[in-house]
Amino acid sequence: MIEIKAVSKHFGGLKAVDNVTLTINKGSITGLVGPNGAGKSTLFNLIAGLYPPSSGQIVLDGENVTGMQPYQLFAKGLLRTFQIAHEFSSMTVLENLMMVPDRQLGESLINTWLHRSKVRAQEEQVRAKAEEVIKFLKISHVQYERAGNLSGGQKKLLELGRTMMVDAKVVLLDEVGAGVNRTLLGEIGDAILRLNQERGYTFCMIEHDIDFIARLCNPVVVLAEGKLLMQGTAEQMRNDERVIEAYLGRGLKNRATIGTGVTAGAKA
Repeated sequence: MIEIKAVSKHFGGLKAVDNVTLTINKGSITGLVGPNGAGKSTLFNLIAGLYPPSSGQIVLDGENVTGMQPYQLFAKGLLRTFQIAHEFSSMTVLENLMMVPDRQLGESLINTWLHRSKVRAQEEQVRAKAEEVIKFLKISHVQYERAGNLSGGQKKLLELGRTMMVDAKVVLLDEVGAGVNRTLLGEIGDAILRLNQERGYTFCMIEHDIDFIARLCNPVVVLAEGKLLMQGTAEQMRNDERVIEAYLGRGLKNRATIGTGVTAGAKA
């Protein structure tokens, strides 16, 4: 679904991403991890079109999309969520979802005057879709709640719901577990798995909770100092001398530290 070909990003003399090549396969849930300063968020921002790469290519579903803007990538089915949710706080959960689809007839003042029936019919379709998403995510109890009043985990579910309002090909999840309690994190994980298994969503996710990564992701990609360090299963990552060295600066005798309940580094 996504091919990253020898991509680099330089900020002055700093190589935030250094000649990274990797593939995100269609239908996979790919985890992206690494210690502080590894270049994870920079790579995400390159894929999402927030930064142009200094060199290399990014290919989405066979099309070279290098340097395209986020709104152009959105139209092609590449969406992302953010570590800090970007909801419309004064609008309800339902209204937040109904805002997502692009080029709605009601956005034109002329259409609201001359084509009221068409505008109303489309709004009913969008509303039905939003209600379906709310039911899928099991958040019907907050459907009419203002989004600003939601908990951190509920806002992350709302972010995930936004991706369901359009025909997403691939979704970039940026620290979906940050600030979320374990119960809601489990529900978010369930929703991601269902979207992947039942609806064929492709995901790539930055996450620091290794247990969460191990539950959802195969493969796991590890970055360190802007470079691709390894790619494999979560178990291979936990037992890789290079990964342990990158996280801890010590040898295999400490490998048990990268495991249950441990978060793996901060946002980079």
